[in-house]
Amino acid sequence: MKNFRSILALMMALVIIAVVPACKGGAKKAEGAKQDAAVKAEVPGVETKVFNVEGVKFTMVKVEGGTFTMGATPEQGATEPQPNEKPAHEVTVGDFWIAQTEVTQELFEIVSGFNPSYTRWPQCPVDKVSWKDCKSFLETINELTGEDFRLPTEAEWEYAARGGKLSKGYKYAGSDNLDEVAWTVANADGKSHPVASKKPNELGLYDMSGNLYEWCEDKYLMYDGSEPQYSQKMLKSDIKREFHIERGGCWDQGPTMCRVSYRHAGNYTHMYAYDGFRIALTAPKVSVAE
Repeated sequence: MKNFRSILALMMALVIIAVVPACKGGAKKAEGAKQDAAVKAEVPGVETKVFNVEGVKFTMVKVEGGTFTMGATPEQGATEPQPNEKPAHEVTVGDFWIAQTEVTQELFEIVSGFNPSYTRWPQCPVDKVSWKDCKSFLETINELTGEDFRLPTEAEWEYAARGGKLSKGYKYAGSDNLDEVAWTVANADGKSHPVASKKPNELGLYDMSGNLYEWCEDKYLMYDGSEPQYSQKMLKSDIKREFHIERGGCWDQGPTMCRVSYRHAGNYTHMYAYDGFRIALTAPKVSVAE
């Protein structure tokens, strides 16, 4: 009887391990990603600051403002851009700071007290978070730090993904070779991966193409300010039409959705295994958070 119970316990443990997916790469890989998430980007001329929240460190990168062409620019392809990416138009953004990586599960849990993620690993980006969850996280982290962290605007997000003033005009965030910079349906094995485990873009930002979609502050509108043409499926499931922008593509999608100009819309209450976020800051209130 004792042996039977031992065997049963072992079988149950194996089932649990099989059900909860872990980030690819194991402990050693995640440990390395953890170090990457806390160190300053080595990009000449780009200022960074490391913040510490209850022992969990993350890096913010300063993005020097400027004017850029947002939307379906030529390198995005002739056929891939969607109607909501047009027309390409000039936008000016001021200086701001943006997180070097997506918010990790480790940071989200220390701030919010829970981890909703489908893919479980401390250094994987937190997933299954709604736009509302992001706002709750921001309220708490601002109480803990005294800062004014926020979601990036859509224009800030695209400007940073393109590399800001250091942009080399890539199709994806940091390369024209998607595999170099992104976890996608072609290489992710059905789950997200530790942050900062692919090549960064020109500003030293990781995973702005692939891994997880990232929520932005903006409500979803066409570039001319008009309401989008919602599908009947969207209207049926989202009566209030409270859609917000998500950017960057994810581990479950391919090249078209991972382009720097691609726009995705999600209801503010939706939380899927491909939904994540990174934080922004207009200006730090302190030089470095200890």
